[in-house]
Amino acid sequence: MEGTAGRKLYVVTQTTDTAAVRQPPKPTRVRLHRAWFVAAVTFVTIIGAAAFRSVPGLLIDPLHDEFDWSRGTIGAAVSVNLALYGLTAPFAAALMDRFGIRRVVAVALTVIAAGSWLTVWMTAAWQLMLCWGLLVGLGSGSMALAFAATVTNRWFTARRGLVSGILTAASASGQLIFLPLLSWIIDRYDWRPAAVTVALAALAVVPFVWLLLHDHPADVGQKPYGAAEFVPKPPPVPGAARRAVTVLLSAVRTGPFWLLAGTFAICGASTNGLIQTHFIPAAHDAHMPVRAAASLLAVIGVFDVVGTIASGWFTDRFEPRRLLAVYYALRGVSLMFLPLLLGPAVHPPMVFFIVFYGLDWVATVPPTLALCREQYGEDSAIVFGWVLASHQVGAALVAFLGGVARDTFGTYDVVWYASGALCAAAALMALVIRRRSVGEVAAA
Repeated sequence: MEGTAGRKLYVVTQTTDTAAVRQPPKPTRVRLHRAWFVAAVTFVTIIGAAAFRSVPGLLIDPLHDEFDWSRGTIGAAVSVNLALYGLTAPFAAALMDRFGIRRVVAVALTVIAAGSWLTVWMTAAWQLMLCWGLLVGLGSGSMALAFAATVTNRWFTARRGLVSGILTAASASGQLIFLPLLSWIIDRYDWRPAAVTVALAALAVVPFVWLLLHDHPADVGQKPYGAAEFVPKPPPVPGAARRAVTVLLSAVRTGPFWLLAGTFAICGASTNGLIQTHFIPAAHDAHMPVRAAASLLAVIGVFDVVGTIASGWFTDRFEPRRLLAVYYALRGVSLMFLPLLLGPAVHPPMVFFIVFYGLDWVATVPPTLALCREQYGEDSAIVFGWVLASHQVGAALVAFLGGVARDTFGTYDVVWYASGALCAAAALMALVIRRRSVGEVAAA
């Protein structure tokens, strides 16, 4: 009986094993990595905050007409905004290491909303400086590209170039959404409803940030996307301001920092400072309707998305120094032709310029981020924050000097030509950034 029972048990077991072998394996369900959800929330957050980036060029003529402020005065307020946007970024990156991404971004959006809302009651130029220059500048600086760099560095090991391109394109997507809307509001009603719209857009994003934006992959028990091993969450870093300054003092002793900062300053001068601030007034000088000019800037936003994502893809595959040189050279050539293209009507050569400039608008960001990571390792987000500060200082100077040039010469032509020459210099600067050896990177 025992032998028979043993044999029967053996037969049953054998039959079960054979059936198991014959059954096809169940398909493994592939779950989307949480890093992509964080990137999506970051993308939407930057879009919501991008409303304020669409307003300066639209405000110059209405404020000049209502308050009789000179374009230089209005440009000075815009330059304060742009400068603080850059100078706040490295400290914001350090604050994110200390207090977390979610808290810093939520506070920044609230400050942007407050600054934009308060402009509705302003009656003097110093109030524009305070509200739009100081408050919106500080808030927007905390929402700068250093935010995208911090998210990319923490949540992604693979596809960093692509992700940085997508997140950079979010600002252009916001411009695409808000420029036509805000220009329509200003044209139909007044500039004040447009300022309120900016405030509401910033506030609307705060709940998404607070509920969905996680600080680190370890918070949800995951590895960074593409990482081979689990990365524990680092402890909060005290002394955020001190660390930002310490990283700067270390970086300024290296040649690549000055080259990266110089090229990015020219990038800011030829985009935010020049086109975004002065294109609409310059087109208006050429008797182009304001809504048509605003629509052209929105088209730049469309192709900016395409160009920046493509640049991220290229950065994962090609030498970033050469990419930067090509981008700046092409931008400089296009600016030289712009004075010949401005007119009362939108014609095919102008459309070609808009498409071309849009593709190149912030295509410089992914390769610049890649070079910061290559040169400065774990401190790259803060270093990039300082490089971004130079971007905004360049933008601030041209936002102010462009208005002064218009008041002095009655035309923007000299500004277009000077910016084109600066872009040619940036192309040469990008080519001489030295490449770190494998040993230097490992020792960093």
